Amino acid sequence: MKGLSLLTFAVAALLFSGCSSKKYFEPEQTFSASNASTSYGGSMSDLSREGGTLKSGQYISKEGLSTVNLGEGYRFLNENDSHILATNTEGILKIIDKKTKETVRAVSLKVPVVSATIHNGVIAYILNSNTFGIYNMADNRKVVESRSEATFAIDTRAASPIFIDGLVVMPMLDGKLIIVNIEDSENAKVVYLSTEKAFNNIIYLSRKGNTMIAATPKRLLTLGSGGQMEYSANISEVAYDNDTIYLFTKEGEILALNHDLEKVGEAKYKFAHYSVATAFDGRVYGLDQGGSLIVMDSALTKHKIYDLGEVGEPAFISGTKLYKDGDIIELSKLGYE
Repeated sequence: MKGLSLLTFAVAALLFSGCSSKKYFEPEQTFSASNASTSYGGSMSDLSREGGTLKSGQYISKEGLSTVNLGEGYRFLNENDSHILATNTEGILKIIDKKTKETVRAVSLKVPVVSATIHNGVIAYILNSNTFGIYNMADNRKVVESRSEATFAIDTRAASPIFIDGLVVMPMLDGKLIIVNIEDSENAKVVYLSTEKAFNNIIYLSRKGNTMIAATPKRLLTLGSGGQMEYSANISEVAYDNDTIYLFTKEGEILALNHDLEKVGEAKYKFAHYSVATAFDGRVYGLDQGGSLIVMDSALTKHKIYDLGEVGEPAFISGTKLYKDGDIIELSKLGYE
């Protein structure tokens, strides 16, 4: 995945260059999170929307820390109950059986894989060339593969495809969603979020009830029974809890939006640069790159800030657990009062 690796380093250089002139979030008071912290002893080398790859070859997913080794040079993409998806610099898509921990397929896609999802033996994938494809494990063939417009730079938080009934939604690298019928792939629907020339890929994609939520770094979109609605912001992260969408912006804001994308809550933490974020059980969590973990109530009117130490490696949230620099922080143990 040489092309993607170079791209990742380029993005990292843009994000972290000029640090001498960068202003930092400096809370007046912080608290210790030691009562919620344990160590898992690993070191994360790669991060995707669905999980992180450790230097040992193991991975962390939304299911937690796995003991399966992906193999030298492979990075974690996604998993379901029976299979694990991984890829390498040559564009090999490796499919690993969870029970046997053995590779059952090694599909040569020839171009680095950015994201992928597996459902009922069907794999939907996005390549670094902004190509989407569908692969069927049962007969070992590509059902469809089609390239979209060329992209020159992407935000590395690339969303993964999602399956909805007989459809698959492809989050493309050029700011659009392509909705494909698996049984009739010729008639695809295209939904545009944004037309920015760079860093315009879909960074968040989920389905909540009958509503699909998607975001690029510049725009949030919801698509459901009420039609299509949009909200513009400089988006760092997106979270969802109890019918509320939370946007974490590059200006340090946290915005609470209802399903009509009306603002129902707002907080701002000056110079905060959010690394990861989540929301669950009436609490909202945002981790600043400097290591300050902000815990808020759902209305964003109360908060408590914990000092976790500067973020040195990619951080990942799995359920209620934050994996950061070899530590596991149980977020449910941290309150806002």
